[in-house]
Amino acid sequence: MAELGKKYCVYCLAEVSPLRFRCTECADIELCPECFSAGAEIGPHRRWHGYQLVDGGRFTLWGAEAEGGWSSREEQLLLDAIEQFGFGNWEDMAAHVGASRTPQEVMEHYVSMYIHGNLGKACIPDTIPNRVTDHTCPSGGPLSPSLTTPLPPLDISVAEQQQLGYMPLRDDYEIEYDQDAETLISGLSVNYDDDDVEIELKRAHVDMYVRKLKERQRRKNIARDYNLVPAFLGKDKKDKEKAPKRKITKEEKELRLKLRPLYQFMSCKEFEDFFENMHKERILRAKIRELQRYRRNGITKMEESAEYEAARHKREKRKENKNIASSKRGKEEGKEGEFAAIENLPSFELLSDREKVLCSSLNLSPARYVTVKTIIIKDHLQKRQGIPSKSRLPSYLDKVLKKRILNFLTESGWISRDAS
Repeated sequence: MAELGKKYCVYCLAEVSPLRFRCTECADIELCPECFSAGAEIGPHRRWHGYQLVDGGRFTLWGAEAEGGWSSREEQLLLDAIEQFGFGNWEDMAAHVGASRTPQEVMEHYVSMYIHGNLGKACIPDTIPNRVTDHTCPSGGPLSPSLTTPLPPLDISVAEQQQLGYMPLRDDYEIEYDQDAETLISGLSVNYDDDDVEIELKRAHVDMYVRKLKERQRRKNIARDYNLVPAFLGKDKKDKEKAPKRKITKEEKELRLKLRPLYQFMSCKEFEDFFENMHKERILRAKIRELQRYRRNGITKMEESAEYEAARHKREKRKENKNIASSKRGKEEGKEGEFAAIENLPSFELLSDREKVLCSSLNLSPARYVTVKTIIIKDHLQKRQGIPSKSRLPSYLDKVLKKRILNFLTESGWISRDAS
């Protein structure tokens, strides 16, 4: 009776009770897995006919001893779970495979059979063909170390981190440059019914976002390279006191301002070396001009240059003293000759220094100025007392002279401004 329950392959007559393939178009045609995989044909059966797997997935793919009793159906559920939940979610994958498998068993089986097993070795070759080699990276990595190696976090205290909104574990800030850059791609989604214009528009948004990220990283690198964060926190002053550098002149500061656009193309050290080399070049050029001047004056030894410089310094000092003395003498002579036209006229000694300057500029004799001044002040006093008076200024006093004299008396406080 047990022999009657067994099934045999119609082609090779081998026993196929554990697993067999049944043709859905031909009656009583059941093949073993070896004959089915070889495409065996017998009678009206052809290899392209539809088939049905008869076993229900209870057979094992890797062998019962090596596999630990994993059936083909469990293998299929495992592959579905790894695609649905992702690598690492072993609890969800174990629940999907069945209650008989623990998360540890699921992890060990997948890693041993599909990653380190023969299937993993066949699907993941050691050397991938047609891969482009990056010759810019010395370690042979996919990208340059300057792009892949993260920068170390800033060495600042917790209070300073809170002040800056700095997150050291992520090397990031709460408020970044162009804070709303993520809005370009936050609402993007790829749909199968998108036309070419919509796809290109979404690509343009992604490209704009990538450019903003590069600019954000570039600004971080510049801030890190030029120590802008310590400068903002006031730590650079202590460092400057510890290691004092040479004093920078006004011309060098102006040159630094002109060369500021080079900051984005050069690191801090490179720029400082470049600027120091320019300073050394200026010193060398000045030294060369000095040596050429010595040669033109017949000096061929450095010992003679000291004597020459001392004599030149004395000559310049004598010349400077002579110029100062001549300028003082000219000022004194000018002051004495300023009032030469009116100093011999009557009433000159009655004038103050300012009145002398006024009479000299107006070409007005001191006596006439005293007369006009007396008349104007007398009329002003009578008006303040309420006494009507009619001013009778001399005929030689025109409107321009009268206005100049009135302004002078007002500024000097002799009369009030309402009267003028």
